[in-house]
Amino acid sequence: MPDYQILVDPPRPRWARIVVIAVIVIVGVAAIGTGAYLVKRQDRHGRPAAGPGTGSSGTTVAKALAVVSSTPATGAVNVASDQAVTVRLSLPVSGVSGMPTFSPPVAGSWKKVGPAELSFLATAPFVPTSTESLVIPPGAAGPHAEGGQALAAPVTIRFTVAQASTERLQQLLAELNYLPLSFTPSGPLKAPTAVTTSQPGTFAWRWPNPPTSLTSLWIEGYENVVTKGAVMNFENQNGLTVDGLAGAQVWSSLLADVATKKLNADPYAYVFVSKQLPESLTLFEDGAPVIFGIPVNTGAPGADTTDGTYPVFEHVTSSRMQGTNPDGSTYDDPAVPWASYFNGGDALHGFVRATYGSPQSNGCVEMKISDAAKVWPLSPIGTLVTVVGPAS
Repeated sequence: MPDYQILVDPPRPRWARIVVIAVIVIVGVAAIGTGAYLVKRQDRHGRPAAGPGTGSSGTTVAKALAVVSSTPATGAVNVASDQAVTVRLSLPVSGVSGMPTFSPPVAGSWKKVGPAELSFLATAPFVPTSTESLVIPPGAAGPHAEGGQALAAPVTIRFTVAQASTERLQQLLAELNYLPLSFTPSGPLKAPTAVTTSQPGTFAWRWPNPPTSLTSLWIEGYENVVTKGAVMNFENQNGLTVDGLAGAQVWSSLLADVATKKLNADPYAYVFVSKQLPESLTLFEDGAPVIFGIPVNTGAPGADTTDGTYPVFEHVTSSRMQGTNPDGSTYDDPAVPWASYFNGGDALHGFVRATYGSPQSNGCVEMKISDAAKVWPLSPIGTLVTVVGPAS
């Protein structure tokens, strides 16, 4: 009987058994995870399931086109009239078709300045104090990405334009002959959008020896009654509400008249009323007195005509005047002729009196009806009326 030798593995150290067990566990967990992932990546029919960035067939879904930002941002205020406008999109765009539009419209064109950035090249400024709406249309009417994507909905960016400087307002009014001064720029505009920006240059009185009562009112670059009267005259000639304020409508009309060189249709008128006895009125037209020293009546004691300079704001051939006299009695004159209102209820007008040249009215500047008929057509809305008391 052959001898058999039974071989027995030598006992392993305990640490070796622990390592083997650990390896078996890790491999098993990995296998389970892989199986789970494979199950997760298959639908119930064994097809690959959709995941992030894929469609139902496993293909990549195209990103949507969107507006990322703009300059100026929506809601911005005090935006400069010559502000460069840019729109940044989420994807590179193809061409410059379907570009944004402005309301109110602004002359200019769009161009690509980067793969996904559009810039507006303006050939006219934004109108001061206006609110602009920049509308970027969706779909086929709007911009398209290189992959064909379009905006799903319109995007509107609104911003408010800053007021232009008083200096520039004066310069343009002077160029159109609405001021008793001229303005000569030092050179041409650097760009069409600079038309609302103050330019270097000089003002000068349009006529020799204008009355000092007028020249003393002028302050370059600051609001003053001379500028206000000019704005009111401009508003009246352009069919605008007469308030002497340079709002968006005034600026829009002013820029249009500057572009076409449409000048003031009226001579420049100025009225000086002296309360030095005998009281008188002198009317200047283009710097020269054309009606000189006609007798007038200003306000009686208790109803004094206030000293100062005021622009005519209402100009009517006939006016009903009612009120209370200084003695408490009332008056009602239904058809006072040739009235030019300049300070509240005070007006230049005709009125029948026994005499003229002394304080007799209820605050107005009264004159003979025949004289008022001469003054009225030469004192339109915006005409400055200066009332000066007697020398003390």
